[in-house]
Amino acid sequence: MSSSTSDLTSLAPLPLDRLTRLLPGLGLCLAVTGVAILLARVEHGLFGHAWLEPLVLAILLGAAVRTAWSPPALWTPGVNFGAKAVLEVAVVLLGASVSAATLSALGVGFVFGIMALVVVAIAAGFAIGRALGLNPRLALLVACGNAICGNSAIAAVAPAIEADGDEVAASIAFTAVLGVVVVLALPLLGAALNLSALQYGALAGLGVYAVPQVLAAAAPFGAGAVHTGTVVKLVRVLMLGPVVLVVSLIAGRRTGARTPGLHRLVPWFILGFVAMIGLRSLDLIPHAALPVLASASTLLTIVAMAGLGLQTDMRMVARSGGRVVLAAVLSLAVLLAASLLLIRLLGL
Repeated sequence: MSSSTSDLTSLAPLPLDRLTRLLPGLGLCLAVTGVAILLARVEHGLFGHAWLEPLVLAILLGAAVRTAWSPPALWTPGVNFGAKAVLEVAVVLLGASVSAATLSALGVGFVFGIMALVVVAIAAGFAIGRALGLNPRLALLVACGNAICGNSAIAAVAPAIEADGDEVAASIAFTAVLGVVVVLALPLLGAALNLSALQYGALAGLGVYAVPQVLAAAAPFGAGAVHTGTVVKLVRVLMLGPVVLVVSLIAGRRTGARTPGLHRLVPWFILGFVAMIGLRSLDLIPHAALPVLASASTLLTIVAMAGLGLQTDMRMVARSGGRVVLAAVLSLAVLLAASLLLIRLLGL
């Protein structure tokens, strides 16, 4: 996701002047969303099935617009709001669709497996980066971005290790573009391996960078895959806190860098997502409200995907350098292979 370390201030009541600043970019997100939904309906009318879901179409259209056109600063606040705050609300609402059965199907062993996988992925990614000649800071940023949650992990780890702007920009570049590639390619891999909805959802949650990309990647395998993928992904995101804390403590001893505050380690929307799961499990959400919440979550997620796409400039990869891209690709391959191994070993 764009920033899993945000706080509640992004959702505070908006003053009129701030709302005015958001309108251009947010309107662009809504326009891309509308076109994506329309194209999906055209697909369904022509082929009887939408081969590319609105979630995927939104990010592709957004990325195409952003690559062809560099919007002035006027558009930035609204696009960022769409990709960040709107997504966070969508994730919270999605919690109402996740039942306790989904959680129990994963099992405690799989949760610990996810945590172990993150640690292994960071170690492997760092080793690959160093072997390719990246400096330690850049190698660690790429490794954490791959293993946890893309841009959010990079943004959280960077201050702890005193990474400079060029290192952050180079490591973030791969997240946007490779994320789109994985969203498009992962369903083909799932079909080729004949994975069930539960297995594929777990693979999407383990191998895809950002929460909205997980939703888009999992959508072709149905609601069960989306729910499983979201839960697995958010367990990965929860690892951000311990990882940043450990990195901060190690780096702080060497450089005197300050450890991030607790509000940056536990994003509010994860707590909201868990709370909604609890309310659903206790049957405290009216059944009539569930379809409404699910539809609202889906629509807001498409808007967020449009915002994410509008932040994705495909040209950034060329500027990030071949060694960074190769390190990211190899680290991602290791992560996906380890994810499939974990799914098989635990008999999910």
